[in-house]
Amino acid sequence: MRRIRGWSIAAKLFALQLAVIVVLAGIAVALIWADARADVERDAVSTTMAVAQTIANDPFVVAAVQGDDPSADLQPYAVDVMREARIDFVTIMAPDRVRFTHPDPAEIGRAYLGNIDRALGGEPFSETYTGTLGPSVRSVVPIEDASGGVVALVAAGITVSTTQVALGARIATVVIAAGVMIALGALGAWLLSRYLRRVTWGRGAEEMSRMFAYYEGVLHSIGEGLVLQDDRNRVVLANDRAVELLGLPKPAGRDAAPAALETLDLAPAVADVLARDDAVVDEIVITPTHVLVVDRDVIVSRERPGDRGARRVGTVTTLRDHTRLQELTGELATMTTLSDALRSQAHEFANRLHTIIALIELGRTEEAVELASSELALSQALADRLLSAVEEPVLLALLLGKAAQAGERGIRFDVDLPERLAATGIDPRETITIVGNLIDNALDAAATTPAPAVDVAIDTRDRCLVVAVADSGPGPAAGARVFDLGVTTKQPTAGGGDHGHGIGLALVRQSVARLGGALEVDGSRFEVTLPLPAAAATVRPESADA
Repeated sequence: MRRIRGWSIAAKLFALQLAVIVVLAGIAVALIWADARADVERDAVSTTMAVAQTIANDPFVVAAVQGDDPSADLQPYAVDVMREARIDFVTIMAPDRVRFTHPDPAEIGRAYLGNIDRALGGEPFSETYTGTLGPSVRSVVPIEDASGGVVALVAAGITVSTTQVALGARIATVVIAAGVMIALGALGAWLLSRYLRRVTWGRGAEEMSRMFAYYEGVLHSIGEGLVLQDDRNRVVLANDRAVELLGLPKPAGRDAAPAALETLDLAPAVADVLARDDAVVDEIVITPTHVLVVDRDVIVSRERPGDRGARRVGTVTTLRDHTRLQELTGELATMTTLSDALRSQAHEFANRLHTIIALIELGRTEEAVELASSELALSQALADRLLSAVEEPVLLALLLGKAAQAGERGIRFDVDLPERLAATGIDPRETITIVGNLIDNALDAAATTPAPAVDVAIDTRDRCLVVAVADSGPGPAAGARVFDLGVTTKQPTAGGGDHGHGIGLALVRQSVARLGGALEVDGSRFEVTLPLPAAAATVRPESADA
């Protein structure tokens, strides 16, 4: 049994098919043999009955059985009939069973072995009986005189050995046909087993089952999303991570039918990628909740390596979630901006300090005091305004950094704030993504104008945080489509920035959607409305009265 378990699927199938074919062939031979035997016996009964009736109706026989010496007249007659009719015996007897004829002359005068009761009653019949010549098929017919009385009986028979010889000739043909059938069936089973061995790589059923369990475990445990599609781009399989990233319905089971893309509630960007027939490498796709990096390979089937007759059987798509990476990248960019601005200001302050020292050494103290005071007032005014109004540390740092960055680039940067902006309770990462990208976009757009300026207005109303960013540029030509992945406000001929090559505002839209907010674009003015969390909305009025 253990050896059989180790067989490949192809070997097991071949053995099973061969066994089934042999059994079916054996059953067919048995049925045909039984039918042939019945035919032979029917032929024997028909032949013996015809011979016996012919003899019983022969006037010579009727006269001889009533003569003085029936055996002398009938024995030669019976021998001739047996030879001409090719039967094994003809026994003519008296009603008391005494034989007048027999193939063995020594049996003449002895009692006939067999049933004669029905014949004595005037009814011919046939039976299989074991007599002096062995088992035989015999027919017994009464011999009647002119008045209808039974004066003798005639029995004609064919021994079973003779019927078996006739049956053997017919069975030989059946056995040959069965052998040919087994050979053809075995050939077909062997060809099928070769095909199965090729497509299963010679693996057994238990091994295939273990491989399936291992692969399914790996499929559902990996951190990347995996989507398998057939040659018609229908989704055949999606692991748990892909279901989570794409918002797909949970699979109904292993036997679930492939799902067409049109029946799935996929983000348009994802549906466009999955509907394609070509390979994809590191393509960024933004859904309302995730930033995905998509890789897609086309799977082809070959009978053997190097086969030119390859055909496309489907695709394998992997999905990597870069949402957190993009958030961290935005935070790092903000910190880098602030660090660069501080480094640049330190350098500028060093230059101004050297200038002030030089003016003092030249004895021009008034000019030195005026220069130092003016620079201190200009740099400190915005910082004091922000520090006094903004209680959100992340938003405060972000605005300070962007103000320094604008000053370095020569862009006027104005911030309109209420008297006091309490902590919003919004996720700081979302704040960095939304405000940072909007200001970066405005700075890049304003840098291409003659009088660059950026205006930022932040306020709370109706339990919502409202952030409006406007610049001195003409505004995006794409309108609301500027929030689509790959659409940028960069002017190719102006030399300005492209603010993230079309991904920054797409991330803004994603974050706003995740927070349940709204976006509006009016020329170069971008306005974001974000609902405040319940706790922040409740605390805010008290802090405003403090």
